[in-house]
Amino acid sequence: MLTLRGNLGIGHVRYPTAGTSSCAEAQPLFTNYPYGICAAHNGNITNTAELRAALVQSLRHINTGSDSELVLNVFAEELQAQHKGRDICPTDVFEAVRKLMARCHGAYGVVMLVNGVGLLGFRDPHGIRPLVLGTRNSTTQAGLTDFLLASESVAIDTLRFSLVGDVGPGEAILITTEGKLHRSQCARSPQLMPCIFEYVYFARPDSIMDGVQVYEARLNMGERLAESILRKYPQHDIDVVIPVPDTSRTSGLSCAYTLGRPFREGFIKNRYIARTFIMPGQAVRMKTVRMKLNTIRSEFRGKNVLLVDDSIVRGTTSRELVSMAREAGARKVYVTSAAPAVRYPNVYGIDIPTRMELIANERDEAQVAAELGADWVVYQALEDLKTSIRKINPSIQEFDASCFDGRYVTGDITDEYLVELQGGRGKKQGHQQQQAEVLRVRAERKMVSETSENHKTWNAHDGNHSANNCVDGAPAEAGAPAPAGMGPGAASVSTRLSSACGEKKLGGSCEVLFNLGRETTK
Repeated sequence: MLTLRGNLGIGHVRYPTAGTSSCAEAQPLFTNYPYGICAAHNGNITNTAELRAALVQSLRHINTGSDSELVLNVFAEELQAQHKGRDICPTDVFEAVRKLMARCHGAYGVVMLVNGVGLLGFRDPHGIRPLVLGTRNSTTQAGLTDFLLASESVAIDTLRFSLVGDVGPGEAILITTEGKLHRSQCARSPQLMPCIFEYVYFARPDSIMDGVQVYEARLNMGERLAESILRKYPQHDIDVVIPVPDTSRTSGLSCAYTLGRPFREGFIKNRYIARTFIMPGQAVRMKTVRMKLNTIRSEFRGKNVLLVDDSIVRGTTSRELVSMAREAGARKVYVTSAAPAVRYPNVYGIDIPTRMELIANERDEAQVAAELGADWVVYQALEDLKTSIRKINPSIQEFDASCFDGRYVTGDITDEYLVELQGGRGKKQGHQQQQAEVLRVRAERKMVSETSENHKTWNAHDGNHSANNCVDGAPAEAGAPAPAGMGPGAASVSTRLSSACGEKKLGGSCEVLFNLGRETTK
């Protein structure tokens, strides 16, 4: 990057959840018509077929299967429509973003470079994917300000910027080449509904997202999880609490404290092995788990062990860890998850594409325990998870928790879309199979919706939340009225996309600041 020149730059480090892993889809992506525009995108667009058809109809050339390229071309097309035979101004840029938000459905945090105009960043109308803004006094020219947009505040801290705050849902920020900051609300009805999985797993604990310190949220998750365990197993015989490194350490610590049991490190992580969550193929994931983690046998031998994980998705890691714990001499192995059971695909930028891969698909806690080889399994209740975050920022009224409850906040995810998604990432289906699958998905989503409404009514009468009251497959407490019905790599900072704007002179030329990447795996 030392060879790059300029005072504006964007970068991107993230695994693909749409399109392919082809080098042609590596971001940032670029178009030179009608203006030179570079884009980096975090999230998933859900109406890609519609956008692709419209862009082809308007004679725009699409080179890849990436949804990010569609975002880039939609913006370029809308910015061209604002051209009035004069230089592009901030009003034109914001109007193009407004038109883009009306056309592009789904989740997105986007940064763009517009040649001759400046650095642009915007967030989807529901604020599903994160985006934050930082500033600092210029280190090269007195009186000037450097700006930085990133997915997480850790990038801002590491580069010694000051966190200004989050880019709001539906908000766009433009930093012009002259260094002036412009902000505009570009969505008709913005409503903050951040992805709850960010707080559970993706974000670094030292990040602040939508006013929530992630570390504090995970402490709350562990406390709530322990309370749920005590309700379900008041006479438990847990000897020691061991976290699954690294994301679960914070929740595991507070869980152990609330249970009154010692907290120990029983697994040592090989930091040169990537996270297994996004590895291609189950066989590769299974093989890598044992290369990635090793046991400290003295912490398991002769003990009843509680393993705390941030979430259980496919069950690959959990199954191997239970086996490793038993091989290390554990008498009993209990497993608990700081997140609810993952039962549904995520369509907004997390690689949870098909239900068939999910260990909790059509299984309750006892059945999941049997699949893992554990003595019992306890999941976090969804309402307890939400409360853990709202306790820090009560203004967040709702979350995207679709992988837990099957409710998609954008309102445009049909049963046919989910089946098509499954066919695209899994086994192709015939027409009759596909129709049967649509009917099955439709029935299940209807049941989830009805259960959710009954859950709300029950809680309104009951006046409190319980780990057993939620749509997570957990049974209600005896006597209670029952409702009817996913680590840092070489860089010490982690963020999926970031961009910087500021002057950093070196050898008589301007040097781009740079982006720091974030690996997102499990």
